[in-house]
Amino acid sequence: MSQNTISALLPDDSRTELPAGASAADLAAAIGPRLARAAVAARVDGELWDLGRPLADGARVEIVTRGDADPDALYALRHSAAHVLATAVRELYPDAGIGFGPPIEDGFYYDFDVEEPFTPDDLERIEARMAEVVAASHPFERSELQREEAEELFGDDPLKLERLAEIPEGETISAYRDGPFVDLCRGPHVPDTGEIEHFKLLSAAGAYWRGDERRQMLQRIYGTAFFSQDALREHLHRLEEARRRDHRKLGQELDLFSIQEDIGPGLVCWHPKGARMQLELRRWIEALLEKRGYEFVYTPHLSSEALFERSGHLQAYSENMYPSMQGEGEKEAYRVKPMNCPGHTLIYAARQRSYRDLPLRLSEIANVYRYERSGTLHGLLRVRMLTMDDGHIFCTPDQVEDEIFTALDLVDEVMNTLGLEYRLDLATRPEKRIGEDEVWDHAEASLYQALERLAVDYGLDEGGGAFYGPKIDIKFRDAIGREWQGATIQLDFNLPERFDLEYIGPDNKPHRPAMIHRAIFGTLERFTGVLIEHFAGAFPVWLAPEQVRVLPITDGHSEGARAIVDRLRAAGLRVELDDRSDTLSYRIRDGEVMKVPYLLVVGDRELEAATVAVRAHGARKKQVVMQVDDFVAAVQEKVRAKELDPALEAA
Repeated sequence: MSQNTISALLPDDSRTELPAGASAADLAAAIGPRLARAAVAARVDGELWDLGRPLADGARVEIVTRGDADPDALYALRHSAAHVLATAVRELYPDAGIGFGPPIEDGFYYDFDVEEPFTPDDLERIEARMAEVVAASHPFERSELQREEAEELFGDDPLKLERLAEIPEGETISAYRDGPFVDLCRGPHVPDTGEIEHFKLLSAAGAYWRGDERRQMLQRIYGTAFFSQDALREHLHRLEEARRRDHRKLGQELDLFSIQEDIGPGLVCWHPKGARMQLELRRWIEALLEKRGYEFVYTPHLSSEALFERSGHLQAYSENMYPSMQGEGEKEAYRVKPMNCPGHTLIYAARQRSYRDLPLRLSEIANVYRYERSGTLHGLLRVRMLTMDDGHIFCTPDQVEDEIFTALDLVDEVMNTLGLEYRLDLATRPEKRIGEDEVWDHAEASLYQALERLAVDYGLDEGGGAFYGPKIDIKFRDAIGREWQGATIQLDFNLPERFDLEYIGPDNKPHRPAMIHRAIFGTLERFTGVLIEHFAGAFPVWLAPEQVRVLPITDGHSEGARAIVDRLRAAGLRVELDDRSDTLSYRIRDGEVMKVPYLLVVGDRELEAATVAVRAHGARKKQVVMQVDDFVAAVQEKVRAKELDPALEAA
């Protein structure tokens, strides 16, 4: 091959010769005009590149084409849309400081240092100016700069100068220009601004610079972009549906919980109806655990600081722990517990264990306390007091796989009962961890073998493990397709070593047990918040805090309605009487708004025939007439079977 040509390796391992200095755009054109028209970026030796960057000889190149199904294509599009947003803001607000503008899941954002918060009217103006930038089809032009050039170019923007100072010596410094705007950026971008036809600005909110509450408050504008109008329209519909289902809004409307300033951020007060949901979830998971051989324990909320030093939490997790406290005259410092595992290891160590005692499965549904930064708190989804459905299994090494299978079987039962689809991720050692690499090798291999033996599909989350061991994370999807972190199953050989845990084996010699941490709900706060949004507050009857509401038509029917209420309560149903003086239609509408699974209307005809007129929430049929005993039996069966659909048929 001459010095005037280079070779590009294609995904099918074929090679294409190109002129020296050719780019991925040139490669796409050489392959064919259709590919050239569809190309938006390229994967070069596994890294996402602009189409216009010159290729090295022998590079493996895959052309990325426009399409809403390719994450890399969307990444390049949304990264470019963020720059278009910054271009528009700089034109409308010339003195605005420019922060970061990354693509994120489902969209992008950009941070700006401006004097006043952006209003909805401002967003409309910015969006209109973005449309002008798009119409101009400015090319995204990449340039590599010397540090002195970059410092001069961004000399009037302290946010960029701060970022520039963090780039190590010798690392490439690149900038991108689209029309009048230039930004310090790694890229990549689509070829020009004209690619960004289908976008929408969504909101603006305050955000601390670099996420540090000690730094200045910037204004963050969120937006999204897609390659097609249909995909954008569908996404905006999902966002509207998500707003309708927001657990904070529904939690207030349905009187489930509150987070009050007088108590503190991230600390949840459960109202009677929300507490009832908590109770039902607890009873359910405890019954499932008892069937699987778990024993229940309780440990203090406060522990010696030395315990967390021994467990490794102080070394690897202290930024998420509350400060130590020490009473006057006390020699020991104490911490509120961020996790239950150190206490459970001490319960195991409280007496000698034999291999015949294993596996020992301990469970504790308990509050733990973690210092989450105020800017990260979000309703029930990110709190500071967490109720963990915690479990720890102490077992012999050759029992590990079976115990993981048992835990995954429990996950499957919970997810299927709630109608949730899920997937598995194997999360490996994080950068900040305790223990030797050999121990991690063994733990990761054990989880890998268990997943392979199960013959299930799973993803790999490199570096996503806990600081003491690798884990299997369960990610599930809700009713509108959003993915959530759910259960976790963690394998730990480090804590047994740190706490010198032993069991006596069949050879009458001491051996080290393995330890499995597992949580099925994760935390009851987060899981309840997700369920509120998944069901949009219309819970299945077994979980609904109020299962039945009885509505007498007039005051003259109240006594008979009250007798029906007593009958239903005696049968174990959660029932309320609504005999307010409001009209029947108003009370029915209120019951629908409160998403009560069953409204029972009682009048002369029903009292004479010992029947009730049943309105099931969300059912297609408006009303069915049933004998009271038949209604009770039908609802009891739905509760027993944990059915999701409240619909009932007349006998």
